[in-house]
Amino acid sequence: MDSSTLFGVSTMAYIVAMIIYITYLAFGKSQIGITATTVTIIGFISQTFAIGMRWVEFKNVGQMGWLRAAPFTNLYESLIFFVWCLILGYLIIEFKYKNRSFGAFVTPIAGLALAFIDLTGMDKGIHPLVPALQSNWLLVHVVMSFIAYSTFALAFSTGLMYLIMKTEKRSEPSYIFWTVSTGIFLVVLLAMGLDYLSFKVMIKNPDVLIKSFLFRASLLSNSPLVSLLSWIAAVVFIFMLWRYGHLLKKVIGSFSLSADILDDITYKSIAIGFPVFTLGGLIFGAIWADQAWGVYWSWDPKETWSLISWFAYAFFLHARLLRGWRGKKAAVVAVVGFVLVIFTYLGVNLLLSGLHAYGS
Repeated sequence: MDSSTLFGVSTMAYIVAMIIYITYLAFGKSQIGITATTVTIIGFISQTFAIGMRWVEFKNVGQMGWLRAAPFTNLYESLIFFVWCLILGYLIIEFKYKNRSFGAFVTPIAGLALAFIDLTGMDKGIHPLVPALQSNWLLVHVVMSFIAYSTFALAFSTGLMYLIMKTEKRSEPSYIFWTVSTGIFLVVLLAMGLDYLSFKVMIKNPDVLIKSFLFRASLLSNSPLVSLLSWIAAVVFIFMLWRYGHLLKKVIGSFSLSADILDDITYKSIAIGFPVFTLGGLIFGAIWADQAWGVYWSWDPKETWSLISWFAYAFFLHARLLRGWRGKKAAVVAVVGFVLVIFTYLGVNLLLSGLHAYGS
């Protein structure tokens, strides 16, 4: 048994747990919730062992010390570690607050991140680092960055749940924001799924993925009729989510989950993640860049968008601590901040080029 087998077990466990958590959210049966937690823990244990085995495999291939052999050197490995951090953070919250309803909003992020690996066909091989990147700073920079990313993902989930609970009317800006943004996210996901099912190809080059296959089975199809029907279906889907999104409020409210708890978790997650991201993602990253390329800051696309994400969360904490922002305003900033993080992490890799482009 190797690391890929255990990663496969954890992937299946998280996807199954996602389905069970959503079922639990719909029906509220305690036994279903216990099953979901059990499956999640099984996946987490399997993934932990898989990361350990991958670490050993990478050390043997690269013939480097343990610190320099950390398996976080490409897009595949970094996604795996992000999911691991996210699930760990979620399990801590579940046991601390004794509420499993968060799982229906957190495990989909983990499941989608792992599904993204197969949808894009990214390289899963172990490749030795180029000399410039063989540094002990790799471990602290990448690990701290993804710990921060996972806390931001938790804040995104609780912020979204807060908006669902606290919006009353369809005309409210916050209600329109969460229904439309969630609808767009789900449409993009479904379109990517159709691409994968239609073309059944594994794409290792991001340029080929974007130019030749992305959304070609639906929204950007070569057939004008298919493209038109896809856009109509997307608009109708978003409209239906806007029209009936208030029903989710009743579901979430049935789990003894107060808005104050959600607001508190959102704030604490960002309060923990922001200094970790500042130190590990920006400061340690700059030190490593100086050692590798002779310059602390080069306005590389990843650096630029990381700074934009940093400003978003700095604004959240500033508005919270000095302006007293709570509730809907804070939740919107938490959601927008994680969208920026996702673009920094994946969008830059797929759409832009630079020294940090994992995908290339």
